[in-house]
Amino acid sequence: MHAQIVLFDGFDPLDVVAPYEVLYAGGTASDGALTVELVTAEGPREVVSGTGTLTLRATGTLDPRTADLIVVPGASGRVGEPGEVPDVEAGEGEWRQDEFVPVLLGRALTTSLPALLKEALDDPTVTVATVCGGSLVPAMAGLLEGRHATTHHLGIDMLDATGVHAVRARVVDDGDLVSGAGVTSGLDLGLYLLERELGPRIAHAVETLFAHERRGTVWRATGPAPAAL
Repeated sequence: MHAQIVLFDGFDPLDVVAPYEVLYAGGTASDGALTVELVTAEGPREVVSGTGTLTLRATGTLDPRTADLIVVPGASGRVGEPGEVPDVEAGEGEWRQDEFVPVLLGRALTTSLPALLKEALDDPTVTVATVCGGSLVPAMAGLLEGRHATTHHLGIDMLDATGVHAVRARVVDDGDLVSGAGVTSGLDLGLYLLERELGPRIAHAVETLFAHERRGTVWRATGPAPAAL
């Protein structure tokens, strides 16, 4: 199984590093059954995050034909005060530090990333996973209408407005779409993916190594709907 974690200008570092370390450790624990790399839609390059000048290097190109799992992170930038709106249109101009998160995500939509994510989502053998605001990238591109997903709590209304069934849960499993909520949910998302794809013993070994117990119940659209509590 091969996993590709996507980088784009202004990405949130923890959204990337948390699942990367979990999946990499899972590959080690499974004797190489899982491999993972950092990629961009454009190919190998240095990518500056939205947190200071922290930079990671993508070593490959996003390719849904060779990836079994694609992980999309959110962006790191300004949240703003209630009612405050970005001072530039999403996607206009060059990337700069400390921009609004919606602007950073909107700029990612102007690249070839949405088309590649559509290709991945059209292939039932590929799982697309998102961390935090990462679910808003395919959602704003119109690729998740009618699907169940989650995102950072500050973006739930925006996610819902795209036609997604937004769920307030730590991790949401919608088949070939698995999403995590806030930033640190990348750890829980990665561990859940290990359990789902490689089995609970591999996931438990990595959980023990990282001294991190998964939080919350993974939400799935199965079983009876709960009555009002």
